[in-house]
Amino acid sequence: MKHGKNYVNALAQVDREALLSVGEAVDKVKALASAKFDETVELALRLGVDPRRAEQIVRGTLSLPAGTGKTNRVAVFAAGEAAAAAREAGADVVGAEDLVARVAGGFLDFDVAIASPELMGQVGGLGRVLGPRGLMPNPKTGTVTMDVAKAVSEFKGGRVEYRTDKIGNVQLRVGKVSFSREDLMLNVHAVIDEIVRVKPSSAKGRYLLSVTLSSTMGPGVKIDPAHAREHDEILAGA
Repeated sequence: MKHGKNYVNALAQVDREALLSVGEAVDKVKALASAKFDETVELALRLGVDPRRAEQIVRGTLSLPAGTGKTNRVAVFAAGEAAAAAREAGADVVGAEDLVARVAGGFLDFDVAIASPELMGQVGGLGRVLGPRGLMPNPKTGTVTMDVAKAVSEFKGGRVEYRTDKIGNVQLRVGKVSFSREDLMLNVHAVIDEIVRVKPSSAKGRYLLSVTLSSTMGPGVKIDPAHAREHDEILAGA
């Protein structure tokens, strides 16, 4: 893959072997962001798990303390009072059989899908459409719930879903380049703390194998996994 001049210049300013603190990594990513738009900042973690084993799949949701910088488009599969509550909470599209038919026909203009339990019998048939895109509602991530209104509010307000991919990576947005240093650090630490909290009991050996921070158009900057959970620098303003 051929990269542009700005990326090449930014890459030349990164020591690929250096392991930085969270604060140093945030500073570097912000300094190297050169796009004319507000780039998204992403965190990628390589975990010492075997995602082929169901009990070692790392999956869940968390609320980022400073939000994501993006307002999620939320689709809700619900009927009756639950559907009305979802609309009141700000869901972008709400429906039951009609929404199932729209999605089956190719409608995918949303970032998060939430379903009430009674609709899952129908939504389950959309697995081939929603599954590969990471959009299938699931009780483990809080996207199959009786309280759809609460779920809508949370996902609109900065709640994000995470899951290991086929080789044990977890990657998710932690804000925008325009975020303050402190807000980006808070979000990064929130993600790392959450991933460590849900470490599978069957995962042995090193768990955090690598931690990398990057912006949309910038190179990855490595965070030292051994010290990634240290929060002192936020309090000290380092």
